[in-house]
Order: sequence, then structure tokens, then C-alpha cells
Amino acid sequence: MSTILVVDDDRVVLSSCRRILEAEGYSTRVTSNVKEALAALESGNFDLLLADVIMPEYDGIYLIGNVKQKWPDLPILVMSGYPTPETISSGRRLGATHFIAKPFTPDELIEAVARALATDKNKDGG
Repeated sequence: MSTILVVDDDRVVLSSCRRILEAEGYSTRVTSNVKEALAALESGNFDLLLADVIMPEYDGIYLIGNVKQKWPDLPILVMSGYPTPETISSGRRLGATHFIAKPFTPDELIEAVARALATDKNKDGG
């Protein structure tokens, strides 16, 4: 079973993602800011990071940069209500490989997560 860390400052998004992903058999941990996310990554083992871009204090771009330095093989799925070309290119430059625009349907989230996890497994050769 894959374990997914979900990071978003919106509690509705966190609870929705948790409900949708756990119904699909994924294990989830949710955090509402970058500091909590980095602490969770230090103490846990995750197969995917699902992170919002726009958050107070530190944003998702800052998080991606830190994650790619410490956990370079962790796949990152970025979600944003503002999927501008600048946001997408910043995320890609730092190592995010997948994007999903908010709001998304449960099916869109499940598909994006499955795609991100499958891409990572293919990269590892299985």
C-alpha cells in the first residue's frame, strides 16, 4: 500500500483528499503547512507528496525545493488553484513531475495519484 503525504492549508481540501485516497486503499498523512510536512517527511516513509502551491509562510515551491534536496526520489504531485505557466515551470524546475488543477473531482485526483506513482515505479524499473 502506498503512503501519501498531503500538504494544504485548506482543511476542506485535506479532509477531501484523505477521504478519497483512503477509500482507494492508500494510507495518508495530512499536514496544513510546510513546517509540518518537513517534520512528517523526517519521521515517516512516503511514496508520494501531494502539495498545494499557495500557502502562508512557506509555499509549495519552497517545500518542493527542500524535498528534492533531501528526498530526491520522492515523486511530487502539485495541486494548485492557480496553475499558471510560471507556477508549473517553477515546480518542474525544482522537480515536481505532476500537476493537478483545483478544484478537482475524486476521479481526477485518483487518476493523477496513480499516474504519479506509476511514473515513479517505471523510473525505478518496476
